Amino acid sequence: MGALDIAIAGCGPAGMAAALLLHRDGHRVVIFERFDTPRPIGSGLMIQPTGLAVLRKLGLDQQIVANGARIERLSGQAGGATVLDVRYAALGKQDLFGIGIHRAALFGALHQAVRAEGIPIETGRTLAAASEGERRILTFEDGATAGPFDLVVDALGAHSRLAPPSGRALAYGALWASLDWPPDAGFDGEALQQRYRAASVMAGVLPIGAPPGVIAPQAAFFWSLREDALPAWRAAGLRAWKDEVLALWPATAPLLDQIRDPGQLTFARYAHRTVARPARPGLIQIGDAWHSTSPQLGQGANMALLDAYALALALRGEPTLGEALKKAIRLRRRHVRLYQAMSLLFTPVYQSDSRILPFLRDRVVGPLSKLWPATWIQAAMVGGLVGDPLGPLGL
Repeated sequence: MGALDIAIAGCGPAGMAAALLLHRDGHRVVIFERFDTPRPIGSGLMIQPTGLAVLRKLGLDQQIVANGARIERLSGQAGGATVLDVRYAALGKQDLFGIGIHRAALFGALHQAVRAEGIPIETGRTLAAASEGERRILTFEDGATAGPFDLVVDALGAHSRLAPPSGRALAYGALWASLDWPPDAGFDGEALQQRYRAASVMAGVLPIGAPPGVIAPQAAFFWSLREDALPAWRAAGLRAWKDEVLALWPATAPLLDQIRDPGQLTFARYAHRTVARPARPGLIQIGDAWHSTSPQLGQGANMALLDAYALALALRGEPTLGEALKKAIRLRRRHVRLYQAMSLLFTPVYQSDSRILPFLRDRVVGPLSKLWPATWIQAAMVGGLVGDPLGPLGL
């Protein structure tokens, strides 16, 4: 297959990773971004061994490791008892770990690489539609057009206008803030730590290293909240909320002291959705535009990076674009289905109004999870390794 004219819709991790991989393979790539200045949205995230494998192929793994915080375990407590204890060491390999990182650091590494390779980014271009057919023309909100393109890569996220409606919004979202790491508060600098009250209340502290322009290490702090409870939370004020957080987790006081304005907290909304046909003539959805879910298993950015790599790999090996798009989906479909199903199963255990599920989590599943092979299974799930996603991609 010869060089293609490719439009990347969206300048997030999925879009920029795809742009780098496809540009390096000789395709003519342009990125379209709705913001006037491309920027990340949100606080911290976890890069798992799967995502790190793709970043290694991009030559960005060392930068990500240096800018983030190495995570060796995930722990959760409810009522003073440990009900979640996941350790990457249970996988039996020394080189497997997670990276807690600010979204700005991941965005910055990818964006810098895109700029260094001269890949054009057209900003202020809010996409409205893409024409049907093998050669697609993009239409923007202002009526302008671009194209035709041999391929449009939809990396616009869960609310992409290029994807058909699917799935449902989840009742629970989360408040997020990036704060200075409190060195004397007793938090583990190599762990994602969480506290639960039933499944309706969850707080978490994730080390995320130092994002661009920041010298001191930071923490991502998050608090689970129903979306329909957001107006009441705002009306009650910060003091009432801080009292609730402190009652659950007194050690968070040095973090809460840094929050002086509600504007420091970003509310993230989540949806569970999977596009049934993510590849059509001249168009493919990757990342959240194809599949999105709650962040409980910490796979969002990692799945997006794997999707981007699968697309590049398929385009290298197939004689026609149509066959390549089918292969790209085939390479990822099993892993996507597995993690969509697991997320659907486990999200209510940690974010829901159920009383039975957290009781079973704390009294039955928690104690059993400390025994082998549950220790290995949990680590493989968190690491994104269930279903062997790296093998078919040669990673």
